[in-house]
Amino acid sequence: MDSLTETHLIRQVCVDGTTFVLLGTAHVSAQSIVDVRREIDRGDYDAIAVELCESRHRALTDASSLEQMDLFEIIRGGKAGMVMASLALGAYQQRLAQQFDIKPGAELEAAARGARRLGKPLWLVDREIGTTLKRVYRNMPWWQRPTLFTGLLGSLLSRETVSAEEIERLKQGDMLESSFSEFAANSAALYEPLINERDRYMAARLLEEAESADSRPKKVLVVVGAGHLKGLAEALERPTSTPTATREALEVIPPGARWPKLIPWVVVAIILSGFAIGFSRSPALGWQLVFDWVLINGGLCALGAALARGHPLTVIGSFLAAPFTSLNPTIGAGFVAAAIELFARRPQVTDFRQLRDAVTSWRGWWHNRVARTLLVFLFATLGSAAGTYLAGFRIIGELI
Repeated sequence: MDSLTETHLIRQVCVDGTTFVLLGTAHVSAQSIVDVRREIDRGDYDAIAVELCESRHRALTDASSLEQMDLFEIIRGGKAGMVMASLALGAYQQRLAQQFDIKPGAELEAAARGARRLGKPLWLVDREIGTTLKRVYRNMPWWQRPTLFTGLLGSLLSRETVSAEEIERLKQGDMLESSFSEFAANSAALYEPLINERDRYMAARLLEEAESADSRPKKVLVVVGAGHLKGLAEALERPTSTPTATREALEVIPPGARWPKLIPWVVVAIILSGFAIGFSRSPALGWQLVFDWVLINGGLCALGAALARGHPLTVIGSFLAAPFTSLNPTIGAGFVAAAIELFARRPQVTDFRQLRDAVTSWRGWWHNRVARTLLVFLFATLGSAAGTYLAGFRIIGELI
């Protein structure tokens, strides 16, 4: 059943003797903080649940969490893209927060503090942000994935101000979370893993926590973004399978298509075949093809590193490394460039501390050593990729 307060932000759902009080909030609203504190103080709750995963909770409550980040391991492990996407999303909310002088997720932090103050269990019921982003990426057809990138870039570079009235309208329960609100509404492939799946995941986690408690809780406060209010209530009332089965299914990363992984090896085979054909015709032609390959591939990779304002050693190293790494798909030119940048200009503790604020502006990405290293990785990778195909077409053109 639903029970609406004067703010029209609360729903109550009773499942097997446990009443879940769902409190919808806007993640950058001062009024949401007041709503959370008031509800905690006036309600007799056995537990408090929040729309946070372990990593987001740690980032929200532990100011030193970014300082513990191993940037080299992140890049080597292929997680640089996910980290950059997370930073871009956080930057959008951070800018909104700066506009209204509110810390992003302050209402969730207030709920966590309330649980600690009252000695109540705190349930972290959201899916890990990395898993969600990977499922978002895999759920989109390959030709639509650039839309995700441009959407993230748009949210990062946008300078439009948002009125306080618009922020409060986020509480109506039908709008998407602020970070994706500008471009998720028009993409069902994006909306499903970002909103619908997380509604079902959080419902499963709530039911799991209730079932595993020493004594089943009678009343639980659940603090979530208003965009999840309706879907979460429906998922609690009408579960499609057991909570554990639902959670495990929604934690699986769908495998990517195999054919894109074959493309780099096909390109390498074509390039090497081109070299062989060129040398078989004449040594001069063969060396000309090699020169074109080195100049175009290395030049564009170095250009990418330079655009990211990489260290001069990084730019030179990118030029030298790209022609070789492009012939070995197991090693990326972006990784080599980022490794050199880390060696030449190792980020300081202050760079990690200032990272969240730095990425709120596009200039901050180039000024902060951590963010700039990620840009070096991205731009060098894109430059090398462009150089590989342009040089490949050049080689084919010389042989025809």
